[in-house]
Amino acid sequence: MNRPYRGRFAPTPSGPLHFGSLVTALAGWLDARYHGGQWLLRIDDLDPPRQQPGAVDTILRQLDAFQLHWDGDPVYQSRRGDHYQRAVDTLVTEGKAFYCTLSRKQLKALDHIHPGPAVAQPPGPDRAVRLAVPDTPLWLDDRLQGRVHADLALEGGAFVIRRRDGLFGYQLACALDDAEMEITDVVRGSDLLASTLRQQWVLECLGKAAPCYAHLPVVMDPAGGKMSKSAGAAALDSARPGGFLFTALGYVGLTPPPTLRDAGVAEQLAWARANWTPAHQPGGRRLPPPSI
Repeated sequence: MNRPYRGRFAPTPSGPLHFGSLVTALAGWLDARYHGGQWLLRIDDLDPPRQQPGAVDTILRQLDAFQLHWDGDPVYQSRRGDHYQRAVDTLVTEGKAFYCTLSRKQLKALDHIHPGPAVAQPPGPDRAVRLAVPDTPLWLDDRLQGRVHADLALEGGAFVIRRRDGLFGYQLACALDDAEMEITDVVRGSDLLASTLRQQWVLECLGKAAPCYAHLPVVMDPAGGKMSKSAGAAALDSARPGGFLFTALGYVGLTPPPTLRDAGVAEQLAWARANWTPAHQPGGRRLPPPSI
């Protein structure tokens, strides 16, 4: 891909950023700065029931406290419904997507494998729209995880791009946003690898280019699970960003000198920019819980 580098960070406002979020943001920010590119911010506020009041403002303040400044204005998914609807209409018109009334109970009886367009229904209320999937495996060459395969027909089958309640599916919105924002490189957690193959398929169906991907190992919590908002991960303390950032530097493959521990955020980031390269970023799927 010969386009100028454009990366992005896309938090969901279901709560404030935690340490795992910081590692992802830092890795993406460093990657963009190393390549002399842009680092954009998108707020994935696609699902109002999952959003926490005030979370967007908290996230913006947290990024500012860590001086992980983004380029341009933030993009909000909640303002892009017309774009998503046009994509849905295109996919339905071209016969790549279809209306469906199967319930969760019915899907459970099918071992959670959707049978595809064979159960298509005419347009109407209380119908989801699903994207048909190929009957051959898909693959991607990830910068950190190597070659990754998935057979979508055996891993859930046709997936939702517009829900029965009218809200748009994450896979559609994320894929379309990356294309229309002209994102060239996506740096995010390895827990999203399964989503990536689906998003690549969305883009292929829409005739749009997919970005390059680098899936980071996810930071684990003390209980052995993925550090996440849903699992109650503690919010970053914006009042003392230096300690969190110093620890995060180790999680993106750097070994900062001990004297940097008590330095300010600006000094730590300047040191990181001078010393980090993509080769520093560790691979694998997991990183141990932090000691902060």
